[in-house]
Amino acid sequence: MGRAVARRMDCVWEDSDHEIEAQLGCTVREYFEAEGEGAFRDREEEVLDSLSRTAGIVLSTGGGAVLREVNRQRLKERGTVIYLRSSPEALYRRLKNDTKRPLLQVADPLKRLRALYAERDPLYRECAHFVIDTHGSSLSMLVNRIMMQLELAEGGALGGQPGTGSAGDGGR
Repeated sequence: MGRAVARRMDCVWEDSDHEIEAQLGCTVREYFEAEGEGAFRDREEEVLDSLSRTAGIVLSTGGGAVLREVNRQRLKERGTVIYLRSSPEALYRRLKNDTKRPLLQVADPLKRLRALYAERDPLYRECAHFVIDTHGSSLSMLVNRIMMQLELAEGGALGGQPGTGSAGDGGR
């Protein structure tokens, strides 16, 4: 989604998890397994701090980026945050065969997604300037909805550097 929005805006797309993997030289899952979630969240916080200072980008974040208050504050203050809200069931259908997301490598991924949603949905809402429900929407429809929201907000009180952070992909 972030890549498609960046293309439409003719700007650079950054993904915090891709940046973390580039810096570490291993996958998020490998780092999670070797160092634990706490070490990953520390690295994520550093990367988000750096990337959120970059003007004119679209920034995609991992689903757990909102777990730390400092991340929520920085994202909200430095850009326009769009929460792409999906139900746990929709995420499960999309991610049931995904082996890259460490928090979903459990016996019952749907149960885990429901628990993550219950924990994270209020946090996403706290830092989001806009909440866009993804249910039943194609990629192009979602990009159009995002662009409309950004155009409406342009010149408004959303301040901060241009760019969007999309949190809420679930499972990281």
